[in-house]
Amino acid sequence: MNKYHFISLLCLVLVFSMVLAACEPTENPEPTSTLEQMPTETIVPKTEPVMVTDGLGRSIRLDAPAKSIVSMAPSNTEILFAIGAGSQVVGRDEFSDYPPEAKDIANIGGGFGDYNLEVITSLQPDLILASSLQPSELIQTLEDLGFTVFVLANPTEMEGLFSNLMIVAELTGHQSQASMLVESLRNRVKAVEEKIATVDDPILVFYELDATDPKAPWTAGPGTFVDTLISMAGGVNLGSKMQGEWVQISVEEIIIQDPDVIILGDYTWGGVTPEDVASRTGWEGLSAVQTSRVYPFDDNLVSRPGPRLVVGLEEMARLLYPNLFE
Repeated sequence: MNKYHFISLLCLVLVFSMVLAACEPTENPEPTSTLEQMPTETIVPKTEPVMVTDGLGRSIRLDAPAKSIVSMAPSNTEILFAIGAGSQVVGRDEFSDYPPEAKDIANIGGGFGDYNLEVITSLQPDLILASSLQPSELIQTLEDLGFTVFVLANPTEMEGLFSNLMIVAELTGHQSQASMLVESLRNRVKAVEEKIATVDDPILVFYELDATDPKAPWTAGPGTFVDTLISMAGGVNLGSKMQGEWVQISVEEIIIQDPDVIILGDYTWGGVTPEDVASRTGWEGLSAVQTSRVYPFDDNLVSRPGPRLVVGLEEMARLLYPNLFE
């Protein structure tokens, strides 16, 4: 089952396909690591146009770095603020809620409904920063209205994320700030990798996306950033050998695999707790439950392909190997 079918079945995968969510978090666990925001700087006008290839392979031209931007995905909004271009954002999608000041920007909709084209038109942006996960029909509609739309590719690994940061920096005139941010993020990733290099026996991890049906919960399969980050954090994703990005797995299979650690991504959107997991029929005997290694987790740190993925890596590694991060 592909993720678009998953959307229509559960409405959950919109969280992942759009890196968004429909519900307010109950009480997200606070990460012990944070993401520094680059200070905003005034753009120096360029005489040369900006020419960058987008995620659809199209060459997009701007006469100068964009001064007014509409962001159509939370990950894009986080990237813009992280590189110091937050003051240039004039519109954001409904679910862009980080950093907190993003919520003060004009809402263009887009949740489970349509984008508000009237609001977008009233903002008259120099650039609309879209996601490669958004339908081509929407991109075409925006271009037919006369807007320049840059589709940012959805990365599948850290290098893709770092590339996106530099691409957006070129579009907005914040190359120096983005370079500093990327260097900082690379160093943080390297610090985790150096600690994890000492691990001899990787931990088996079950990442729970949705257990509305506890007999067949959803998890992340291969080709997802959840899978990538678990591996980088020194774990083995229980769903890594399954077919599909977002997959259901039977409780019988979970019992057979007997994960060492269970990470609750559905804590963020469903308020699922370790106590809930322990009370499920058949789950009480799992090693992770017996050793109290069932952890709530801020799913935004792994489902939004923005700079906070590095925070997600740090938090994941700290949960799996707390002794290495004391």
